[in-house]
Amino acid sequence: MREEDGGVTGPVGVNPQRSVLYAQVSSSDPRMAFDEDGVMQQFGTRGSFGKVYLGDVARASLRSLGTHDSPIFTRMPRVDEQNWELSCETDEVKMTISSSHYWGFGLFARCFLNRIVMEGSLPTRARCAMDIVSSLGRNPWEPIRVKAFERATSGLMTAHTSSWDGLISLARESMSDDITRLQDSVHRMRGVDEAGDAHLDSADEALDRAREALSDKNAPAVDRALSRASSAIVRADPNSDLGSMERELLGD
Repeated sequence: MREEDGGVTGPVGVNPQRSVLYAQVSSSDPRMAFDEDGVMQQFGTRGSFGKVYLGDVARASLRSLGTHDSPIFTRMPRVDEQNWELSCETDEVKMTISSSHYWGFGLFARCFLNRIVMEGSLPTRARCAMDIVSSLGRNPWEPIRVKAFERATSGLMTAHTSSWDGLISLARESMSDDITRLQDSVHRMRGVDEAGDAHLDSADEALDRAREALSDKNAPAVDRALSRASSAIVRADPNSDLGSMERELLGD
């Protein structure tokens, strides 16, 4: 991998500090705008100017962050409205996305690729990568023009595949461990208090949904299912404040 201006240009997956992923753009939508400070806004918002085509990859990437600060364009588009760079942050990770064409003079949306740089929490970076793939419904590292993609990104396809797969595997392992931990809690609590069995049944159902979502690489759905399972387990615990309160209300 080469370094330019002190930054690694090739693909980087599992790394203590940051990940650098490259993705093939498939669609130029949605169309967005920005204000004089570069803050991204909905197209047509009062006070905004210019026009930018965000693209399907960038949209999925920003969504993968969950709640985040307003994205800011650090390189605003000029003649080419699909050539830009933006930055966005959460409490755990900073994401920088740049868009540029790598073949065909940028005449079509599929002439473009996105470079996604994530810095911060490795587990969060891993979940973002997994959610991007799930949201797109395709492997973003598979380009339209392989040789041109490799030249533009300073990385062979094997490196691109491993960079994405490494993060996705890490996310899957972490979520699988969470499912196992909660399932063990359900097993330990079975038979302790009959009044809590209904809640444990709900926890089992939620964990089944979590496994299904994990097989689909749908990180947000896994998190929602785990949250439901965790809540049900707390309700089933006779020693928890919530569990005791429910039993008092039910007259147990």
